[in-house]
Amino acid sequence: MQQYCSSLTKFSRYKTREVMIGEIGVGGINPIRIQSMTTTNTMDTNATVEQSIRMIEAGCEIVRITAPSIKEAKNLKNIKNKIRKEGFKTPIVADIHFTPNAAEIAARIVEKVRINPGNYVDKKQFKFYEYTEENYERELDKIRNRFIPLLNICKNEGTSLRIGTNHGSLSDRIMSHFGDTPIGMVESAMEFLRIAVNENFKDIIISMKASNTQVMVQAYRLLVRSMEEENMNFPLHLGVTEAGEAEDGRIKSSLGIGTLLEDGLGDTIRVSLTEEPEDEIPVARELISRYELIDKTIKIKPIKHILYNPFFLNRRATNNILNFGHKNVPRVIANLSKLKSISQNDLIPQGYIYSASSDKWHVSDLAVDYIYIGTNIINFRLPSSLMVLSDNSHDNNQYFRLINIEDFDIEGSSPKTPVFLNFDVNDFSNVTKQKILKAPNAILVLMSKQKSPYRLLRRWFHYALECKIKNPIIIRCKISDQEIDKFLINASIDFGGLLIDGFGDGIWIDTKIESSFTNETIFGVLQASRTRISKTEYISCPSCGRTLFDLQETTGKIRERTSHLKGVKIGVMGCIVNGPGEMADADYGYVGTGEGRISLYKGQILVKRNIPSDKAVDELVNLISENGDWVDPPNV
Repeated sequence: MQQYCSSLTKFSRYKTREVMIGEIGVGGINPIRIQSMTTTNTMDTNATVEQSIRMIEAGCEIVRITAPSIKEAKNLKNIKNKIRKEGFKTPIVADIHFTPNAAEIAARIVEKVRINPGNYVDKKQFKFYEYTEENYERELDKIRNRFIPLLNICKNEGTSLRIGTNHGSLSDRIMSHFGDTPIGMVESAMEFLRIAVNENFKDIIISMKASNTQVMVQAYRLLVRSMEEENMNFPLHLGVTEAGEAEDGRIKSSLGIGTLLEDGLGDTIRVSLTEEPEDEIPVARELISRYELIDKTIKIKPIKHILYNPFFLNRRATNNILNFGHKNVPRVIANLSKLKSISQNDLIPQGYIYSASSDKWHVSDLAVDYIYIGTNIINFRLPSSLMVLSDNSHDNNQYFRLINIEDFDIEGSSPKTPVFLNFDVNDFSNVTKQKILKAPNAILVLMSKQKSPYRLLRRWFHYALECKIKNPIIIRCKISDQEIDKFLINASIDFGGLLIDGFGDGIWIDTKIESSFTNETIFGVLQASRTRISKTEYISCPSCGRTLFDLQETTGKIRERTSHLKGVKIGVMGCIVNGPGEMADADYGYVGTGEGRISLYKGQILVKRNIPSDKAVDELVNLISENGDWVDPPNV
């Protein structure tokens, strides 16, 4: 083990125990399983059955259905019977919050029950408590007394369990003891695991979900390390909760899930999108296929001792050159070298619009920082914030030369002049190392044309740590995929996983995908990794049977009114279960609290209760304005 996985350089699945969910095996030597969750009202049997079948026919291998109270838990029997009568044996999972009695009923009906350790026994009131060891142990006794009856039912019925920790719903007790941290998430699950193991119940799958991809990745890694220390190897269910919709949701889910899959972690996944559940399945299938097709013959020099902290983001220390490295946000580079000539209109997809009437450039929040022009010549005045990389030398201080490292003459170059050195990710030669060490004012362009280069790129960053190379490094990858979902998935993993570990001072994608979409994707990856915030972030749950309004429509309305609020995080939650807790680090929350009623939150504090839904978006805008975060849209 390399702290949390079998190897950082050679792809292999982390070996977990097999857990059967009905006739479906999870973990062990089984393939990575795909699951999703219904969005219908569980008491509407026909609608839930119909949606479940659509999910199954799309490729869903495990169907999860909410059971917030006893009546829904009992109705799972009717739903299961109808699905079985239609000829489908797909296992059903009951999703439980707050109600142990509902879990005990469901465990006698369905193949698996999911409980959240943050609210299965504990109640969350957002209060801080001081605990002595004696008081803390007494709280654990309460958990044992309430949890063991469920374990006994599961043993008798052959029902498996998922202990599903969520970042935003940690109990007050865990928050008081460990804080709102990945460590707190892990300990919340480990308390329940220790009880289960002590009771000789091991048909358990674990999840560590968060909307923040950094927290999610770190929590799973810490969980594996903790399980290893206590001789456990339970299967892992991966997911980024409240990932959102459309491209942003796909980027966020791919970044979090894919970063872990790269290291062989993960036995079942769910891509949580604010869309119809059957739409999640093709994205999950595409994500998994990357690892089914991965080239296992690639040999990368092993890492003996990890020189960075995989459990906490510490950005790699670098020199500050131009606007790269040190405390600068990662920069974005666009490749315009394939154009026959470059005009002002060619900068529109890169975030720059020229107004001839005012002779001014308008710069968007998604404007690239550099363009690479190859041997092209630009014969118009550029916006002052845009820099240029060229194959040629220039006197203009907005231009910098890009040189292949084998052509770089260290003796004939000025040590004070910034230069960009392009080299291949497979280049670990001593000649390259010596040139870099003698050029402290060089910005490195680490280039890969390989498919799935993540581990090799990470190996070179680790090599930089080993050699004490302090130059900023731009990650340059070629992504050949023309299909949008494939492109989004690969861009999210190849760049985002590195950013989460503090690696990378710039992003450069070589692709044939339309340039404005490529640019939006790069900024989406930076946003999802929390390394550069350039737009409003929506923490939107994927909907379920508890949802009290149309999530897709409402999220669209909120986005329409607030998408210009750069850096503001807005949580859109379908019900109080996924309310103030699940929003975790949102600045503002829009939460369903009853039919046609919405409550608004500032952070995790309830500020406006039971607003009619037709007035709720206006009230959200007012709340944002009252707290000083509102600015008028550019066209107002």
